[in-house]
Amino acid sequence: MSNSLFITGIGTEVGKTVASAIVVEALEADYWKPVQAGELDNSDTHKVQKLVSNKDSVFHENAYALKTPMSPHAAAEIDGVKIDINEIKRPQTDRDLVIEGAGGLLVPLNDKQTIADLITNDDAVVLVSRHYLGSINHTLLSIEALKNRGIERIGVIFSGDEHPTTESAIKKLGKVNIIGRIEEEPYFDEMVIKEYADKFRERLCEI
Repeated sequence: MSNSLFITGIGTEVGKTVASAIVVEALEADYWKPVQAGELDNSDTHKVQKLVSNKDSVFHENAYALKTPMSPHAAAEIDGVKIDINEIKRPQTDRDLVIEGAGGLLVPLNDKQTIADLITNDDAVVLVSRHYLGSINHTLLSIEALKNRGIERIGVIFSGDEHPTTESAIKKLGKVNIIGRIEEEPYFDEMVIKEYADKFRERLCEI
């Protein structure tokens, strides 16, 4: 039975795309970014595709490809379109599907809906947390927002240098599975992604 794993973050620029590549590689899953805003010539789909080495993963087209690197609702307004959540149809696949969000959970898609509205109760959610002053609060708020929506299958990936007291607080207070931590690597390529995929695979299958 195939699974859907939704990759989200506690904010923007926390490492969701690298984490997505690792999860795709670990599960030999398909990848889908529903809404891409900006960098259309070097989109998150392109980036993940370059980092994944298995030959089975399929990379599905965005539902919305917006030109401006802004919050989706603002980028859509500039492009003269309105994001309709009913038009965002998940691709059909027999493999696991990794879905990468944009920014954090409550990033607006339109006047009424946010990225969180793209997540279903059947999804496993991988929350990427990066250490900075306030990140414990942002991580726990994200976990609480997910649980308030009835989403219980949550795993956390830490991104960046180790911070044991922060990680311990999030694990104890958030009551979630810790999948692992992505180090502050000098670069990411197919080999580095594969190493993390091998390291995270077992824990990913547990959420």
